[in-house]
Amino acid sequence: MDPRRLLIFDTVVKNHSIGAAARELGWTQPAVSQHLSALEKETGMQLLLRSSGGVTPTEAGTRLAVHAAQIAKTMKAATTEMEDIVALKKGRVRFTTFPSAAAVLLPPTLAEMTERHPGIALSFNEMEPPEAIAGIAANTIDVAMIFRYPDTKLDDEGRLEWTPILEDQVRLVLPKDHPLAQKEHLSLSDFAEDEWIAGCERCSANLMCAADAAGFTPRVRYSTDDSTVVQRLITHGTGIALMSDVSLESAPNHDVVVRTVDGVPSRTIGIVNRPGAMKIPAISEFAGILCHQAAHHGSAISPCSGPASPLT
Repeated sequence: MDPRRLLIFDTVVKNHSIGAAARELGWTQPAVSQHLSALEKETGMQLLLRSSGGVTPTEAGTRLAVHAAQIAKTMKAATTEMEDIVALKKGRVRFTTFPSAAAVLLPPTLAEMTERHPGIALSFNEMEPPEAIAGIAANTIDVAMIFRYPDTKLDDEGRLEWTPILEDQVRLVLPKDHPLAQKEHLSLSDFAEDEWIAGCERCSANLMCAADAAGFTPRVRYSTDDSTVVQRLITHGTGIALMSDVSLESAPNHDVVVRTVDGVPSRTIGIVNRPGAMKIPAISEFAGILCHQAAHHGSAISPCSGPASPLT
């Protein structure tokens, strides 16, 4: 049976009148009558008894009216729920990002999203970019904020969308008593003889690439992706490191010297999602708030104003 005809039938039964039902539906009376005739043909039974005083359901019509009312109720509930999703009264956003971005950008984003749209269910799990990409691809994460260096490739198949939002400058971090801490102009090659503290796999690769371009291989003594630990090691004179602005902001330390060095590429922070995800109201709203918060840090890249591109 055509569910549309059942909804029309439900309206007629509740109004006890084809004319009244037609007015409620915004249809003509002949159009409603045609659908009722088609429904009776579908069921093979007389469903309504017509008289000058209106219509009365037959036994079969009474039984069918029960089911029609249930369908009408379900359709109304479905319509209301869809309207609530569009109006951001309901929805879900499963988010992930890497530790330093979580410390700097996540708290204000969650607070603003919750204040604006308390009915949206938010969840967060901290992940490094490769795990975040896998979560997006597996549909266990809706939106991820990741970082990438110029040569980073995280999704060779181009299955996901990438929207850059922030240039995160990478700086050289030294102990205050380093001989070159106050030198006016620095290049990475000045530190070829120093011992280094490396970060995560992608950050370590960036260090190696930059050092190679500067003509040396860094002597990596320690490896940790904890921004606080890196700076504590530096203050105790155990090495030097490259750290991004967001990483430095996530763990402020006034006992180190932060310098800009030629030849060190910045990294880009951006949003990754499945194609079409930004058409989902809750996800789009969350991403917009995240971009707005990111604009207060580093060099914003016209936050979320341009179209997303395939992640390659």
